Amino acid sequence: MKTKFIYFFLLLSVIAHGQFRNYSNEFLNIGVDAAALGMSKAVVASSNDVNSSYWNPAGLVNVEDYQGSLMHASYFSGIATYNFAGFAMPIDNESAVGLSLIRFGVDDILNTTELIDSQGNIDFNRISLFSAADYAFNVSYAKKMLLDGFSIGGNAKIIRRIIGDFATSWGFGFDLGVQFERNGWKFGAMARDITTTFNTWAINEDEFAKISNAIPGQNQELPETTEITKPKLQVGVAKEFKIGRDFNLLTELDLNMRFAETNDIISTSFVSVDPAFGFQLDYDNIVYLRLGAGNFQNVTEFDNSTSLSVQPNFGLGFVYKGIHVDYALTNIGSVGNALFSNIFSIKFDYSFYR
Repeated sequence: MKTKFIYFFLLLSVIAHGQFRNYSNEFLNIGVDAAALGMSKAVVASSNDVNSSYWNPAGLVNVEDYQGSLMHASYFSGIATYNFAGFAMPIDNESAVGLSLIRFGVDDILNTTELIDSQGNIDFNRISLFSAADYAFNVSYAKKMLLDGFSIGGNAKIIRRIIGDFATSWGFGFDLGVQFERNGWKFGAMARDITTTFNTWAINEDEFAKISNAIPGQNQELPETTEITKPKLQVGVAKEFKIGRDFNLLTELDLNMRFAETNDIISTSFVSVDPAFGFQLDYDNIVYLRLGAGNFQNVTEFDNSTSLSVQPNFGLGFVYKGIHVDYALTNIGSVGNALFSNIFSIKFDYSFYR
């Protein structure tokens, strides 16, 4: 309870200072599918199943029958939960469609805005609970093009964000992805928020008034009610190698680009680039071992010296009669902090039963 009590005050600070700026919807950058997370998200060129609706919708053209995917993760010692559900199916031999839903939320947050009554007395019965939750609904479409090995796909996404009774938001945006395969090499590119993603907030002024004077000199004005998410670009190249009779090795290198100056290993005022490497070794497409490295960041230490931080990832997978079960161990905390999370996902492929 103490942890959630502290989190509530942190949340109010976020609402007042950062939640309503032109940089939003970061929950959409976490990623889905334990298999992809085990490879440090380096899958934009090789993604070829129902989860492509998130990573690169062009990969949906490889779906041969009905596919479904589910993922669950708990972050920050169980305070936050992250869930994903996806479905994809071919329309014909040239095109496919997909639907997916993402929820990132913190539930049962203590609302202490009425903890002290008008007489100055503390009344714990006046504490209530609320949730802060972000939702994204994607509709994806992919189609093979005339050039052999080339496919294109797009997402239309609707975003819903709720912070208890304090504020709610609606947003919308579009993503565009392409993939190309030739001579065993795979290339991919995913442009997120290509038209920018727009969010508009409705703020409950009565609820806001209860916290506007909580800190003297702070939270005196209503936050901005619009957010604009800048486009991001991910490009990658992948290659699969045959090792002996029963083993296969998939390797991929991706470059994740933001059009802003960040702490990424390559950073300019125009674009910042964060590379990611992913490796997947499988035995006869039954058992999978995955490794990855990403999130290369320049970290400034207390003595103002600079060091390089990298995030390792690890994953396992198993397939049995069209059911894919995957696990990933990944660090989702701040740079340099060991906040590792266990990610589980499951995929159902109905083509096995055809």
